[in-house]
Amino acid sequence: MTLYCGIDLHSNNSVICVINDKDLRLLETKVDNKAELVIKALSRYKKRLKAVAVESTYNWYWLVDSLKEAGFNVLLVNTAKVVQYSGLKRTDDRYDAFHLAHLMRLDILPTGYIYPKATRGLRDLVRKRIQLVQDRSREIIRLKSFIQLHTGETIKATSVKAKKFSLPVFGDQNTQLSLKSSIIVIRSLTQQIKAIEKAILQQLESSESFTNLKTVPGIGDVLAETILLETGDIRRFDGPGNFASYARCVESRRTSNGKTKGQNNRKNGNRYLAWAFIEAANFAIRRSEKAKRFYQQKSKATNVVVARKALAHKIARACYWIMRKGEAYDESRLFA
Repeated sequence: MTLYCGIDLHSNNSVICVINDKDLRLLETKVDNKAELVIKALSRYKKRLKAVAVESTYNWYWLVDSLKEAGFNVLLVNTAKVVQYSGLKRTDDRYDAFHLAHLMRLDILPTGYIYPKATRGLRDLVRKRIQLVQDRSREIIRLKSFIQLHTGETIKATSVKAKKFSLPVFGDQNTQLSLKSSIIVIRSLTQQIKAIEKAILQQLESSESFTNLKTVPGIGDVLAETILLETGDIRRFDGPGNFASYARCVESRRTSNGKTKGQNNRKNGNRYLAWAFIEAANFAIRRSEKAKRFYQQKSKATNVVVARKALAHKIARACYWIMRKGEAYDESRLFA
């Protein structure tokens, strides 16, 4: 008899539920978040388990990796798509774990992609770089505002990031200490960003897909790294439309009888890919005459936001085929 397991994962504990094909609960327990305790609880059911469903929470890495290494088949649940029965008056952790197992038994459990452990660290390093760049931008804005507050002078962000930038002298020693602290933080972040960029490039420069992605006008090292690593296995997407949707380059709209009734969940998908393709579109407008012409024609018919998103959509579809077929960019095919 096939068994089904659902795990409701929390910050410090996991609720485990194992059911049979008649929804009878064979195991229902709560354990601390330690891999050995979870594996021990499931060991007696291992041979009969179809899979173990784990919620895609912020802390799923350790549990999924441990279960896979122990020989369990693991499914990562797309929690955004799990629908609870609206008639229920009460739910709790026990029910949530049971519900995951129940959906698996019915073969309607929405699942997500388990990014391979071997390259997950590199993907996360790209995300770390983005985070540090954002932190540096915020600190630069604070410094510019602080200087403007005291002197009325407006300085450029590029000037602040320059090695030869010298702090203006004004205010008392406390004001100067505040200025120096900002500069130290900015320069430290810049140093770490450069170190991360160097490490990523060393690991990807021999990749054919990475090289081919950079043949797209507007895509350089950083965007190519982001697109390649956030995509993972390109074969998990059935076609370019699915990939463009995952990259949030497809319009989210709900219509009925020819009338717009609102939007569906436009945040479904990968926000890093969404950022990368919008950035690629912005650069492509400057570097490709065909891309610029497409953007201008689209913006006249709609508006600049829709036009930029439409160009990002085209670039996303092109990148899909570049990664899928191992080919370089062909502009004539994109704007045919």
